[in-house]
Amino acid sequence: MAKLLYQYDSYLREFKATVVKVKDNRVFLDQTAFHPGPSGGLDTDKGYLVTPGEEKLDVLQAFEEEGDVAHLVSEGKLSVGEEVRGVIDWERRYRMMRLHTASHVLLAVLYKRYGALVTGGHIAPEGARDDFDISGVGNWKEAIAAAVEEANTLLRKGLDVKVYWLPREEALKIPGIVKLADRFPPTASEVRIVEIPGVDVQADGGPHVRNTSEVGQIIVQKMESKGVRRKRVYYTVEP
Repeated sequence: MAKLLYQYDSYLREFKATVVKVKDNRVFLDQTAFHPGPSGGLDTDKGYLVTPGEEKLDVLQAFEEEGDVAHLVSEGKLSVGEEVRGVIDWERRYRMMRLHTASHVLLAVLYKRYGALVTGGHIAPEGARDDFDISGVGNWKEAIAAAVEEANTLLRKGLDVKVYWLPREEALKIPGIVKLADRFPPTASEVRIVEIPGVDVQADGGPHVRNTSEVGQIIVQKMESKGVRRKRVYYTVEP
């Protein structure tokens, strides 16, 4: 499996890698900074690969395939063993990073207040949607609106977002380490942790901003009920 460079540096915009497999227009690399979608609820990264002959191959989509990351590229030819340079569409990636961190803070507030868990969601550059199991709350729309207000207050504090790894047994001792409903605890021997001190600690594999001040504020666009365990909120972030 490719080394996931974005898990070590979410701000990495370019990288070098070696082609290890090619299947039709799907290219597999020994390491990659492209985040596959919809892994973790985030949409795919896009960008391009530069071949040894300086040809640019658009990366139309990155996705998980057989435990690895496949890069779906535009027309072009690559061979196993060739070195390529990957370039991330940074505007797209950074927008999703801001929304991803916003999502963690909002969920942390709802979890602390109501024990709410995420039952679905998706993050794309233009905005995000999250589904929450917020059962037992009288007016769930008011509850989410109040949580958004508190989340925005926390984001403005400029809190650092820390990323580190813990042994699985140690990670599972942390209360609320998995806040996704119906998601089993991680099985890997080491677990990647994303922590916003005093706000949230979660097992998470995706890219985030370094500080909550980069997020801006959460702006709710719409709320609707999709069932007892799926109260949905659509939102974006603005400076």
